[in-house]
Amino acid sequence: MKSTVILAMTALAAGLVSTAAVAQEDWPQRTINVIIGASPGGDTDFNARTMARYFEEVTGVGMVITNMPGGGATIATSAVRQAEPDGYTMLFGHTGHLIVAEVSGLADYGIADFEICCVPAIDQGAVLVASAESGLTSVKDLQAAEPGSVTFGTEFGGYSHLQGLIFQQGAGVEMNVVDTGSAAEKIASLLGGRIDVAGIAYGAVQDYVEGGQMVVLGQPNDEPNPLLGDIPTFVEQDVDFVMNNPYIIAFPDGTDQAIVDKMGEVMKQIAEMPEYAEDLEEGFKQPVAFLPKEEAVERLNAIRDTYMPYRDALQAAR
Repeated sequence: MKSTVILAMTALAAGLVSTAAVAQEDWPQRTINVIIGASPGGDTDFNARTMARYFEEVTGVGMVITNMPGGGATIATSAVRQAEPDGYTMLFGHTGHLIVAEVSGLADYGIADFEICCVPAIDQGAVLVASAESGLTSVKDLQAAEPGSVTFGTEFGGYSHLQGLIFQQGAGVEMNVVDTGSAAEKIASLLGGRIDVAGIAYGAVQDYVEGGQMVVLGQPNDEPNPLLGDIPTFVEQDVDFVMNNPYIIAFPDGTDQAIVDKMGEVMKQIAEMPEYAEDLEEGFKQPVAFLPKEEAVERLNAIRDTYMPYRDALQAAR
C-alpha cells in the first residue's frame, strides 16, 4: 500500500513537471503586460511599443504597454517585482530605472533582484541641449560661464541627474542643478527660458533645434552616432563624458529560465529585422543594438560600478 502511494505521488510530480515544461515551451500563450516607468511619448515608451509591435509579428501574441511613471520608476519596478513570475509580466526599462534608482537611494533593490533577459537596445541618441535664449552655443561657452550661472534641468535622483553630475566633472563646470521633472517638462522649461541646459533624446528636440529654439552642445557617445549627423561627441571636444543608456528587459525574480531565454531569442530575431532598424532610426536616431543575457548582465554590472561613486551626491539632492 505504501509503495503504491509513493508511486502515485511520483507519477503526479512527474506529471506536474511535464505540464510546467510544456507551458514553458509553449510560451507565450496570452497577452503579456509590459510595464514601463515612463510616460507615453518618450524614448522608453517608443522602444517598448516598437518592440511590442514586432513581438506580435514574430510570435502571434500581443503585448499591452502599461505606463507607470513617477518615483524615479520605482512604481513600475516595484509592480514587476511583486508580480507572479509566470512570464506574463515584464519590465521594459533602462539603467536609470534599475541602477540609478538604486544608486540614488530611491530603491533598495537593483538588477540582481530581477531575472535579466537582455539589453534590447542602447540609447545612443541622447544629447545635451541649450535653449537659444541662454546664449550658449558650445561647450566652450558653458566652460566660460560664471559658476552657478547656468541652470541645468533634470529629474532629481534619475538618469539625467547623473548625466549632469558626470558632465560637470568631465567638463570642469559648475551648474545650478534644478528639478524640472520628465522629458516633456524639460522641453517646456527650455522653451520657456526657465532652464538653460538639459540632457534629452535628440529625436524629442530635433524640430526645436532645426527651428533655432535650441542648440545641441554634443553627444555623450564614445564614437559618433552617425544617425545624429555632424553633432560632435564630448570626447571630440576634449570633455571626458561618455554615457550610453542600455534599455533592459527583465522579469520578476523566479521566472523560469526557459521563458527568459525564449524572450531573449525573440528579441534577437527582432533586432535582425531591417524594418525594425528603420523604425528606430526614424523615431529616435537610434542604431540597433542587442546584448544577450550574459553580456547584458556584465555590461549592467560594469555601469553600476561606474555610477556608485556618485551615490552620495545623488542622495544629497533628494
